[in-house]
Amino acid sequence: MIQTGKRRLMSEINVVPYIDVMLVLLIIFMITAPLLTQGINVDLPKASAQPVAADSAEPLVLSIDKDGKFYLNVGDKNDAAIDDATLVERASAVIRRNPQIQVLVKADQAVPYGRVVLGGSLLTQAGAQKMGLLTDPSGAPGKQPRRR
Repeated sequence: MIQTGKRRLMSEINVVPYIDVMLVLLIIFMITAPLLTQGINVDLPKASAQPVAADSAEPLVLSIDKDGKFYLNVGDKNDAAIDDATLVERASAVIRRNPQIQVLVKADQAVPYGRVVLGGSLLTQAGAQKMGLLTDPSGAPGKQPRRR
C-alpha cells in the first residue's frame, strides 16, 4: 500500500548533547578557577573590621611583601616586583579605564609603616580617590572565636 499523506518534519532540537558539553565545561572551569588565583604571600595584620562590599569588578590590589617590594594585580607578571614609576603607570591606566574601581592595599605586618604610606601615596598619584586596607580578621585581638 502506498501512503498518500504528507510527512511532517520534526522540528525539535535534541538538547542532550548540549547538556553534556555544558556539564563538561562546568567541571573544567570548577577545577581550573582555583588554580588561576595568583598572588603574593603576605602575612596580613590581624584586625577586626567590617568587610568591604564586593563589587562585580575585581579590585586593584597593591601588595607589599615583607621586604617592602611592590606588586600590582594587573599586567602579565603579577608575581614580579615593580618599581615606583611602573606602579604609578599601571595603576593610572587601570583607574582611567574604570574610575570607580576599588583600590586596596595588602601589606605584610612586618613592613614599616612608611612603606605602606609610600604605596598609598603612589596610588593617589595614579588617581585613586579612596583606598582600603586588607586585614586578616581571623585572629584579631579582642575577638573571641565562635563556639558551637
